[in-house]
Amino acid sequence: MHVHSLDLGELIDVERPKKAQSLPNVLTKEEVTRIILSTGNVKHKFLLAMTYGGGLRIGEVLRLQLPDFRVGEKLLYIRKSKGQKDRRVPLSDKMISMYREYQAAYGPKRYVFEGQTGDIYSTSSAQQVLRRACDKAGITIHVTLHTLRHSYATHLMESGVGLRYIQEILGHNSPKTTMIYTHVSGRRLSEVKSPLDDLEI
Repeated sequence: MHVHSLDLGELIDVERPKKAQSLPNVLTKEEVTRIILSTGNVKHKFLLAMTYGGGLRIGEVLRLQLPDFRVGEKLLYIRKSKGQKDRRVPLSDKMISMYREYQAAYGPKRYVFEGQTGDIYSTSSAQQVLRRACDKAGITIHVTLHTLRHSYATHLMESGVGLRYIQEILGHNSPKTTMIYTHVSGRRLSEVKSPLDDLEI
């Protein structure tokens, strides 16, 4: 049987399929508040507040060491993040006061969040903390620890923080990655008035 070899000229106009760009779930500020407040445990509350309040990846949160908290500078130092880069994230007054309360209650020695034996707190424990908090808060959409990071970025965008700052804080190499937050907020979209509403119909 003779098999025709494909003429490569025929492939010139074939477009590569684009990777589907799905919008991440984003929580409202009110939902984030409910999630954080629904855990009575100081450590768990601080863990969720840090993940959202710094727009951090969960690995970054769990690798935080005590010297990375620069209270005097009001900055959090993120070491050897994705792509082996260091970066700094703003530390808010609320994060600092929660940190002090948490330190007083738990007295961590090396890592900010430590497991029972003083080593790094596990990702699965952190996920469990979030799952329980969401259940208690009555949040029905699918929420992961990364959802808190997405929500933080979206809330910054909504409050008018420039894309360049958000890119720096999140540690994105490319502004393209950060651009997803420019079209993620349904609430802002729903406030855009259609010209139809101006018609006398």
